[in-house]
Amino acid sequence: MTNKERRDAGMAYISDKSIFEEQAVCRRILQKLNFMDRSDFDGLQEVVKELLGKSDGAFINPPFYCDYGKHIEVGKNFFANYNCTLLDVAKIRIGDNCQMAPNVAVYTAGHPIHPVTRNSEYEYGKEVVIGNNVWIGGNSVICPGVTIGNNVVIGAGSVVTKDIPDWCVAVGNPCKVIRKITDADKKLLFRGEEIDDEAWADITEHMEF
Repeated sequence: MTNKERRDAGMAYISDKSIFEEQAVCRRILQKLNFMDRSDFDGLQEVVKELLGKSDGAFINPPFYCDYGKHIEVGKNFFANYNCTLLDVAKIRIGDNCQMAPNVAVYTAGHPIHPVTRNSEYEYGKEVVIGNNVWIGGNSVICPGVTIGNNVVIGAGSVVTKDIPDWCVAVGNPCKVIRKITDADKKLLFRGEEIDDEAWADITEHMEF
């Protein structure tokens, strides 16, 4: 098997010349994205589409970093804020309406624990899956092989090492579920503060409940 075939199968592989050639294509697109006019919102969206291969309303605030771009699959209305890093050695699959706060890192890349094996230059990638309607708080880290369910909030500064189920708030290092999200949360804005009547009327008119 080639190293690209081994990488894509989730097996141990070495970053050889063919791997670096793929990464070079991505880096040229990132160079364009990260140094273009930050007020050119339409232009930024076009470059994001070029980076990911497809896009349905995806927007990324540069700077942004990844290894391949083409291994990242996002649904509708994806948003990543400043300084996010998605190391997409393996696939990163993200659902609809997902938001990443600044400095979020999603890692599919990993290395063996034992130094002898690690120094052999063999590494691996394990897929990360993020469901629909997920908000990941700032400075959070998603580790290789993790699945995050639908309708989840990951609190700022979390390190997600294990799967997170649907409809919950999860926080911490290591990240753990602290409570379920219920209908009682619909009108909440911040802690116990409720959304004002004018904004709530607009929300209920345009959103399905």
